[in-house]
Amino acid sequence: MPYAIPPAAPGPGGSPAAPHGPADPARAADHPPKGAAPEPAPARGEHRPAHITQPAPARAARRPRYAAEPRATERPPHGAGPRPTAPGLAEHRSGGPDGAAPAGRGSALQERLEAAWVGRAVGCLLGKPVEKLPLGGIRALARAAGNWPLDDWFTARGVPPEVLAAHPWNRRSAATSLAENIDGMPEDDDLNYPLLNLLLLRRHGKRFTTADVARLWLDELPAGRTFTAERIAYRNLLLGLEPPATATHRNPFREWIGALIRADVHGWTNPGDPAAAAAQAHRDASLTHTGNGLYAALFAAAALAEAAGGRADVHTALRAGLAVVPPRSRLAEAVRHAVETAGRYADFDRVVDHLHARYGHYHWVHAVPNTALVAAALTHADGDFTRSVCRAVSGGWDTDSNGATAGSLAALVDPAGVPHRWSAPLKNRLATTVPGFDGIGFDTLAQLTAQEAARP
Repeated sequence: MPYAIPPAAPGPGGSPAAPHGPADPARAADHPPKGAAPEPAPARGEHRPAHITQPAPARAARRPRYAAEPRATERPPHGAGPRPTAPGLAEHRSGGPDGAAPAGRGSALQERLEAAWVGRAVGCLLGKPVEKLPLGGIRALARAAGNWPLDDWFTARGVPPEVLAAHPWNRRSAATSLAENIDGMPEDDDLNYPLLNLLLLRRHGKRFTTADVARLWLDELPAGRTFTAERIAYRNLLLGLEPPATATHRNPFREWIGALIRADVHGWTNPGDPAAAAAQAHRDASLTHTGNGLYAALFAAAALAEAAGGRADVHTALRAGLAVVPPRSRLAEAVRHAVETAGRYADFDRVVDHLHARYGHYHWVHAVPNTALVAAALTHADGDFTRSVCRAVSGGWDTDSNGATAGSLAALVDPAGVPHRWSAPLKNRLATTVPGFDGIGFDTLAQLTAQEAARP
């Protein structure tokens, strides 16, 4: 993401029609493409709050690293001036707010968190130039560049003009996300929301409320940086509505992917505790999402928490994520089916074709198909970072968001971490409009995140 908000179905007087009311929040309007098969009805009991359980302890010890190569090439160019500091960074250096001691530099957790931040950025950036493109267009562009199966950044170099004309890059992203154009990590909502949630924890701690999330958004999140369910919820806040009505009032996008892309920090700051991570993600997601949109956030947060503990492999992490999702929900069914399908075929293209045939009637930003694709990519790649992000992006739908989530989790479970060829172009620099964070380095973000993980 980002993407434009599709028009809501007109209601009386031309206003957007409200979807099913709060009494049945899981049945959000999905707005599939015109002529698509109708979406299956939600499973019985899907509207119930997720039952959050603690998965079995991980069995394998795996400690990832981030960019073992020297970091000198990842610093801002000489003469670029000092990097802006995040809010409260001076407090972090002197012990943190409320007397919380920061995690020591170079700690194992901090290294894992740095890998996760970088992995999320890499996956997002890889998917940006092909966001909104159909699956055939993604494959055609990569094949024309000799990059299929996908194994490197997308590029226009060597791609015939007729292929570029038939499958134009995402116009907002090509200037900053093709291999020949990358110069640091550009702004994207897939990174803005983790930054906002880091700021949320620094201000309110792990016991934040959904109302705290709402106030933070109104204070620090530009309305123009919100999309779909988040923009509708933002509008509802401005109209005077309070959570959970912000998620249900005239919000046909409330089962889309937005809450999932906000879940990473909740997982990262609860290493080894999927239940606590899911509880945090639930309070965050409730501002904007219901049903499968909310369940996707729980799934991601719990899986990332299990991975952040440093002992889980990718399959254990995915099981931990699935354990906090209502088992009869459409999202749980899709994840289980995706994992099973990924284990059935050696060729990932066949896995993707199967998922598109089964879930292609959903909107391309809906949580169900995208969560399924991420689970399939991680399973098929067996936790390898490069294969994970490339499979997630090559599968289409919401390419940058899927690459980001897959990259975050894979970076935590791959013992090699994020290869230098992926991290180097980011130059340890992240652009954002979230106040106080523009230009910040992933190393600093890891320090701040580790500090929040250490707070009770």
